[in-house]
Amino acid sequence: MHVQSCVMMRTSDAECRHSKLHTPMKKNLIMSRIAIFALGAGALCLATTSSALNAYPPLRTGANKDVSPAPAKGAAKAGSKLSAADKTFMTNAAKGGMMEVEWGKLAAQNGQNADVKKFGGRMVTDHSKANSELMALAKEEGVTLPGAKSPGKWKSDKDYMDMMVKDHQADLAEFQKEAQGGTDPDLKAFAAKYSKVVQQHLDLAKQTQSKLK
Repeated sequence: MHVQSCVMMRTSDAECRHSKLHTPMKKNLIMSRIAIFALGAGALCLATTSSALNAYPPLRTGANKDVSPAPAKGAAKAGSKLSAADKTFMTNAAKGGMMEVEWGKLAAQNGQNADVKKFGGRMVTDHSKANSELMALAKEEGVTLPGAKSPGKWKSDKDYMDMMVKDHQADLAEFQKEAQGGTDPDLKAFAAKYSKVVQQHLDLAKQTQSKLK
């Protein structure tokens, strides 16, 4: 029995030493497995992040955004082709329009008849607007228009109104001709629009003229 007890004690000591010997090895094995798992998880996370980033296009900022320049307002039209008749109309309309404004100012200031003064003011307002639109068209077409000239000295109400009837009769014929036979759509539209205005001016000029002795 004593021998058996000794044997059992030795066996127990051996197992204890064996257990103590393998404990550090088990810890090392567990730590190694944890490290491998952590590395694997990190790699998977990086791969997922990279895939997610590649799934979306890069953001466009103001620095790399494509911006097409807007055409300058009033710039000459590409491929614009005006006929000689169109250019002549523009030149004559500009000269006549500016003279109407200058003579209208004189009539409003120096006219003796109230209707003459009122007619002069109407000429300044309407022809100033028409002149601005014509100048804008000329700039788009690359046409240089003549500048304003001095209207001269004021003579009388009757002389002014006689001139207004005669000038507006000629102007109406030119505007109607351009509106019907012009080659440029924008210029034709301008002529058609102001043909109506010139007709109104002519009618008013005749009415005012008839009141003068």
